[in-house]
Amino acid sequence: MRLSPVTLILGLCAAPLGAAPLSGDAFDAYTNGKTLYFNEGSEAYGAERYLPGRRVEWSFLDGNCKSGQWYALGQSICFVYEDRPDPQCWEFEATKNGLRATFLGTGETTELYEAEQSSDPMYCKGPEVGV
Repeated sequence: MRLSPVTLILGLCAAPLGAAPLSGDAFDAYTNGKTLYFNEGSEAYGAERYLPGRRVEWSFLDGNCKSGQWYALGQSICFVYEDRPDPQCWEFEATKNGLRATFLGTGETTELYEAEQSSDPMYCKGPEVGV
C-alpha cells in the first residue's frame, strides 16, 4: 500500500498524543547552548539559558538571573538553583511547537510552553553592590 503525499505530510505534522517525556539525554540534546523563553498560557513566564555541563541560568524576565543545574530523575528533569536548593522537577515533552513543561510539585499545576528560542544569552543585571 502506497500512501499519498498529503497523507504523509499530515502524519508528520500531527502532534503525538500522550508523547513520552524526554529523557535526560534527549533534553540535553534539545536545550544545550540555547536560551528558551517560556509562556504560561499566553503570558510570558520566564527564560532559561542551557549551558554545557547541565548548568542553567533562570530569569522571570526581570533581569534577575539565578544560576543552577539540572539532572534527570526517572522521567523528570529536576533543577536546583543557588537560592533554592530544593529540587524543582518537571516533565518535558517535545511538541510540534516546541517543548511543553509540566511541573510535578504537589498541589500546583503549572504548564509552560516554549514560546521562543535563541542562541543569545538573556538579559541579566550585574551583582548588586553597596548597602
